[in-house]
Amino acid sequence: MPHIVFNKSNKELKVPSSIDGTNFNFVAKSYNFTDKPRKTEYKISTTRDNKEFLLTLRQKDDNLLLKPDKVTRVSPVQLIKDSLNSYTKITESEILFANTQNVNQKIEPTQEYLKDINYFLNDFDTDKEIQIEIGFGSGRHLLHQAKENPDVQFIGLEIHTPSIEQLLKQVKIQELDNILVVNYDARLFMEFIKSNKVGRIFVHFPVPWDKKPHRRVYSTDFINEALRVLKVNGTLELRTDSRKYFDYCTELLTNLPKGKITIDINKDLPVSSKYEDRWKKQGKHIYDVVLLCEQEDAEINHDFDFNFNDKINFDETIKNIPTKTLVEKDYFVHVEDVFVIENETNSGLLQVTFGNFDRPLSKYIIVKDGKASYFQDLPLPTSSNIKAHNKIKEILK
Repeated sequence: MPHIVFNKSNKELKVPSSIDGTNFNFVAKSYNFTDKPRKTEYKISTTRDNKEFLLTLRQKDDNLLLKPDKVTRVSPVQLIKDSLNSYTKITESEILFANTQNVNQKIEPTQEYLKDINYFLNDFDTDKEIQIEIGFGSGRHLLHQAKENPDVQFIGLEIHTPSIEQLLKQVKIQELDNILVVNYDARLFMEFIKSNKVGRIFVHFPVPWDKKPHRRVYSTDFINEALRVLKVNGTLELRTDSRKYFDYCTELLTNLPKGKITIDINKDLPVSSKYEDRWKKQGKHIYDVVLLCEQEDAEINHDFDFNFNDKINFDETIKNIPTKTLVEKDYFVHVEDVFVIENETNSGLLQVTFGNFDRPLSKYIIVKDGKASYFQDLPLPTSSNIKAHNKIKEILK
């Protein structure tokens, strides 16, 4: 991570100010809202190339450390380096160490088929049938399906970066144009797909998580979301070598109020992974469980107002900030840190982590003259984030 260590600055940073294309908007000082002692830390609002983010300034031994804030970090990294250099230049800091030199950056090829989750919320639309593979691993099955079904739009979900890179290389080599890839938790992804649009959902050889069952892909909530996005006669298809996972999933499926389930043992598919080949040689059984969708579901509404309508007395609010995590059935809220904006009244920053337990979101809420809003951009409108937002509004009253 780029950072600069310096022993002092000969000039105080005045805000707002700008130099070499970098704007410094405000400085916020840490506020101790707990009983635990803490070192003073500053957040510096910075804008460069129309991107706003925070820099962190704090004590490091007898010197000062300047680095990008993790929550608001932007890309490319050169933008961060230029902003750090701008700070030390405008304050005439005496630098002891810096790894912010302008060097030739490696330019990676455009990954047009690798999409951010926001793409599926704001831009994704297709008239084609959609098929989804969750945890595609080596990508052998997904590539086979895409090649055999050119008129289907495939979406591959995977959180293992090397697997994603390997698949994208094969997509380019095989000149496939009907695969989109997203690095996101499958248990939450379904919320961003329209109802009754998906033909098949493949869950092949998911991690069984025998010791951490809460991390399993399959759950009652996941199955219900799968049934919502599946069109009539669409299928949710599990393939596993784990007898325990097979038993767990069939128990979930047979407790649905309605449904048609097909079970096969050691069924041969046109394509298999190298691990599946190995398991078959070892005599392990392969279990297939297919759930058929038999009814249409209503569309869900992704429009949600993440605004804070009431004016906030920030100075009073931070005196009563909960120091413990607020945990509800399917979401949580935890205030990580508080900062007061210097030389401004009723203004500051709250660093909050909230939402789903398996995919928590960290963001800053900025309060300017009593008016609160999310810093940088709004949260994704998942059900967990919506519930957490309403709880945050209660905290800020």
